Amino acid sequence: MVDAWQGNLSADPIRGAILRTGKVALILLVLSLACTPLNTIFGFSPALRVRRALGDYAFLYVCIHFAIFVWLDYGFAINLIAAELTRRYALIGLIAGLLLIPLAITSFQPWPKRLGKNWKRLHSLVYVIDILAALHYVWVVKQGVVEPYIWMIVILFLLVLRLPPIRHALSGFFIHQD
Repeated sequence: MVDAWQGNLSADPIRGAILRTGKVALILLVLSLACTPLNTIFGFSPALRVRRALGDYAFLYVCIHFAIFVWLDYGFAINLIAAELTRRYALIGLIAGLLLIPLAITSFQPWPKRLGKNWKRLHSLVYVIDILAALHYVWVVKQGVVEPYIWMIVILFLLVLRLPPIRHALSGFFIHQD
C-alpha cells in the first residue's frame, strides 16, 4: 500500500507484493528463532516475551503471502495453482505454511498446558519451517542473488547456537556469574 502511494511499484506489482509479504514473514520467523539464543547466551530475557508475537505475526504474513498468490496472482484458478505446486519452490513454501498452522493455533492458552511436553515438541517444528522458508526463498529468486543464501546462513547459525555444547560455551563466555 505504501509502495503504491509512493509510486514504488514494480512492473509486476502482484509479484512484488508476494515477494514483500514473504520476506516480512521470513524476517519475523528468523527474529522469533533468535529470541531463545538472545536469552540463553546473552541473558536478554525480554526477547522471550516477544517470541510468540513474532511467530504469530509471521503466520499472519504467510497467510497474506498465500492469499495474494492464490487470489490476486491466480484468481483462485485451482488448475493453475495445482500446476504451480508441481514446482519445488511452491511446494516447499506450501509445506512450510501448512506446518505453521498447528503452531499458530497452539500458541495461545490453554494449548501449552493442554499439550504438556508435546507442546514444546510441536513448536520445535519452527526449526524445520525456518529452513523450508529460506529454501523457498532461495528457489524463488533469480540465480546470482545472494540475499536468500544469507538468510539461510543466519538460520543455520541460529540453529547451531542452540546445540548444547555451543550454547553452554557461549553463555559461560557472555553471562558472567559474579
